[in-house]
Amino acid sequence: MTALQKAVEFLINKIQQSAATTQRLTVKLDLPANTDLIDWMESQPLFPKFYWQSRDSREEVVALGQIRTFTDPKAAEKVLDTEQRIWGGRSFDGRTHRNQRCLSSFFFLPVLEVSRVDGDWLLAVNLSEEHRQKVLDGLAQISADTTEVGAITSKILDRRYSPDFSGWSQMISNALDAISHKVFEKVVLARKTTLTLDAPVSPAQLLKASRSRNHHSFHFMMALDAKHCFVGSTPERLFLRHDRELHTEALAGTTGRGMNAEEDASLAQWLLDDSKNRYENRLVVDDIVSRLVPRCVNMNVAQTPELIQLRKVQHLKRGIDAQLNDDVCSAELLDSLQPTAAIAGLPRDKALAFISENEPFARGWYSGAVGFLGGQRSEFCVAIRSALIMDGEVHLYAGAGIVPGSTADSEWKELDRKTSTLCSLLASEEGEWERKTA
Repeated sequence: MTALQKAVEFLINKIQQSAATTQRLTVKLDLPANTDLIDWMESQPLFPKFYWQSRDSREEVVALGQIRTFTDPKAAEKVLDTEQRIWGGRSFDGRTHRNQRCLSSFFFLPVLEVSRVDGDWLLAVNLSEEHRQKVLDGLAQISADTTEVGAITSKILDRRYSPDFSGWSQMISNALDAISHKVFEKVVLARKTTLTLDAPVSPAQLLKASRSRNHHSFHFMMALDAKHCFVGSTPERLFLRHDRELHTEALAGTTGRGMNAEEDASLAQWLLDDSKNRYENRLVVDDIVSRLVPRCVNMNVAQTPELIQLRKVQHLKRGIDAQLNDDVCSAELLDSLQPTAAIAGLPRDKALAFISENEPFARGWYSGAVGFLGGQRSEFCVAIRSALIMDGEVHLYAGAGIVPGSTADSEWKELDRKTSTLCSLLASEEGEWERKTA
């Protein structure tokens, strides 16, 4: 990566010559088509580290180091320069009574960004008058040497489930009872799967393997330090906002993939026709629309669901496009839309209370929102199909929407299919995973 290293040195010189009020400097890069940003990111000593690849694979970014951090994205939006972006996310239950350890949100203005849009590469540094030396010190640490992130060789020795199948069955029974008593219409319940491996797997290994196999997904990694990392490959967009244009979606309703083309087509048609899954999707649409109506000039909602086919599962999706009111900022959209009915339930407050009372673990970053916030353009994905890698352990997360007609067994199998998005990268799939006590 000599071209990148030369660009870093060029920017160091530009910083030393720039005016005190300069907030951002950029230089175009001429990098080979096979340049792997994950390899480069893993070789760098700066934290936080953030990796982002858009769902269509056209945009890829690595953000390193921090000039400023924010827990309130609204405050960040007010100080950003036109081209600057803050990176990070919002957790599902951080700083609540059941999860004091996890931050409610974490965003940072990076020292350095390396980005690719299609085949165009750019290196950018962010500046502030009081942090100029900090930026220069950070750039001086950038390593010219890049080591390739190796393939995963770790094998799964054990899986622990929280809840186990017995606890899951009781949660489903409690949820269906609450639905029958009109407490809520839908609740999304989750399971944590903790893997014991024969050898550690690095977050970069898991991310790189997932990016190569799980297509049509957002790929992300957020590492606050060397010991704690959240990584995922999610098909679900929370929102994309460009000026006043907004694109969001309802992704809800799931089945597996077939063993052959005929079975796959049969499952797809079943999903498109199934009243339970269509109802679950409609609830998510209704929730999103109700939250956007006061913030939009106009809105267009897809009338029928389309089929989204991923490596392990198929989903129903309905797109929602809108023209925002002039005074709506991206932070307000994040506040309003997250968590959607696709990962919490409906009504939101009743579903969240049930989740807090019944799920035996804190979700943390899982089912939160991860992405970037900028002056003109912001995009966030929903942090599902994700893993927390901490202290040598891998914790995988998956959830299932519970509505009338849900059964503990079928929803458990749906969790297995969703978890296999990442789990299958570590070992060959088994027929039906053993149901063990958490």
